Amino acid sequence: MAICSAWLSVLPKGKRKRLKGLFKSKPRTPAEIVRQTRNLLVYMDMKSNTHDVKREEKIAELCKLIRELKSLLYGDSEAEPVPEACAQLTKEFFRENTLRLLIICLPKLNLEAQKDATQVVANLQRQPVHSRLIASDYLEANKDLLGILISGYNNMDIALHYGAMLRECIRHQSIARSVLESEHMKKFFDYLQLPNFDIASDVFATFRELMTRHKSTVAEFLSKNYDWFFAEFNEKLLSSSNYVTARQAIKLLGEMLLDRSNSGVMTRYVSSKDNLIVPMNLLRDKSRSIQIEAFHVFKLFAANENKPAEIGTILMTNKSKILRLLGALKLEKEDEQFEADKTEVIKQIAALSL
Repeated sequence: MAICSAWLSVLPKGKRKRLKGLFKSKPRTPAEIVRQTRNLLVYMDMKSNTHDVKREEKIAELCKLIRELKSLLYGDSEAEPVPEACAQLTKEFFRENTLRLLIICLPKLNLEAQKDATQVVANLQRQPVHSRLIASDYLEANKDLLGILISGYNNMDIALHYGAMLRECIRHQSIARSVLESEHMKKFFDYLQLPNFDIASDVFATFRELMTRHKSTVAEFLSKNYDWFFAEFNEKLLSSSNYVTARQAIKLLGEMLLDRSNSGVMTRYVSSKDNLIVPMNLLRDKSRSIQIEAFHVFKLFAANENKPAEIGTILMTNKSKILRLLGALKLEKEDEQFEADKTEVIKQIAALSL
């Protein structure tokens, strides 16, 4: 290269500029960048336990390639993303196991590369190729990856990255259904109680997405898995001594039961005396926020025109306590709908008689 430079230096300036262009490397296509990324990921996966200079160089090169993939998908300060390039990149990415390799090798990358990789995976879930989201097809054929992402909550170093990836994957209804129906679903109730606040909050964000995004799929899941799901929900979340867990759980329960898609589940839920005891206890919680959310669940029991006898008996027995609690329940800001609901519930409870 030094000889070429010396030779160019003796030529006239105009000719020198034209000849210099001949030595420029041809820009890599998006597909080529993906293939180079895949090759390095394969190397990383095979050389997992080695620590040498060559491996460090490969990691640095891989991090640059992942950053380049992110720039192609999101654009940068100089240019917007090009749809054709994004489609080419996406097609190549899912043609072989690049996604699998990226997920498996994520713990071996530095923090910035992990963030870039998470954004790449997120974007790919929304990239159409010939008007089809091929990421969904790939995940359908590789459902074990969902288990890897969920189990990632056990690893503090990658939990938030895997959680973000998982939430993007369950944007696809078929993939959300796969997670709901998998053996991994029960793990969420344990992960939601993790002592690390950031990770537990991320788990809840994923759990909430699962239970609210795809209405018909969630309704079907709750109907089929009613017994174990609400037993776990009541025992591990609503009865939790952790303020954040209890508050988030009772709020989510209210949203789920009030959703029209879950009307059948709601009717079943408010016909159980064991379920009634939970919001009644939370009405006495020292947190006003939890009391408010508990009220939104409790009012469904009070409004049920076909109350089972045992529920009517419990409400009647605790009538004075309930009326006292409801009378003291107030929002910080005035809310006409809340006050109307509270007035109606008080009226219904006051009218109860043996």
